[in-house]
Amino acid sequence: MKYTLLDITQDVMNDMDGDEVNSIDDTVEAAQVAQIVKSTYFAMMSTRNWPHLRKTIQLIPTSNLAQPTHMFVKDDIKELAFINYDTRKTGETRAKYIEMKWREPEDFLRIVNSYNADNANVQSVADDNQLDLQVMNDRSPTLYTSFDDRTLIFNAYDSARESNLQTTYVQSMAFIMPTWLPSDDFIPDLPDEAFSALIEESKSRASLKLRQVADNKSEQESRRQQRYLARSARRVKKGIKYPDYGRGSRGKGSSQYFDKNNTSPEG
Repeated sequence: MKYTLLDITQDVMNDMDGDEVNSIDDTVEAAQVAQIVKSTYFAMMSTRNWPHLRKTIQLIPTSNLAQPTHMFVKDDIKELAFINYDTRKTGETRAKYIEMKWREPEDFLRIVNSYNADNANVQSVADDNQLDLQVMNDRSPTLYTSFDDRTLIFNAYDSARESNLQTTYVQSMAFIMPTWLPSDDFIPDLPDEAFSALIEESKSRASLKLRQVADNKSEQESRRQQRYLARSARRVKKGIKYPDYGRGSRGKGSSQYFDKNNTSPEG
């Protein structure tokens, strides 16, 4: 079941023996509780990649044609999940998407530094800090990195097809940070089963901050709810995958991960 910000604020204040309110703006304490709920919510959002926040996104192409392999992500993106790029050649009609491989900046530089700048299919591209990069100009990209956590730099572009990497050739998903509205009827963007954790953690924080008293019962319930969410945050693909170091059965193909909610060798 989902609850509005007013519902949660009233529940927290009732637990602290606070005044009855009909709006989060009725009293100073109600406004303080609503703010605590907000900070608690964003703390929860930052601790894991919630499946319901995984959405398709558009990368922003560069407007500077001197940087044809640069693209950008928006500020509300918490973490990229994947990037696919359509690698079809000029004249081909069927899309050929391949997944772009992430490389750490030092590894990316090592790779592009190996490109021979004397070849016609290699050109120099300077980033905003005048760092010289060698990129291929006769093929679609395969790798990318970022030096500032906002600008994506790829290793190639197909100049016969495009003057720079294009949004229309991108498939991408990312975890997006949700928005917040300080209004009575605002409903936090959470799965139904996560509201109990939000409420109990808000009670624990509010009791400590506004009453200087630890709410042991709420703390205990909050931990229990967080453990449950850690196990079952995914709605479609249940359970968290944990590293499997040698747990696979002999004679059978084994993955480096196993599903904690399904430990049978057959999966």
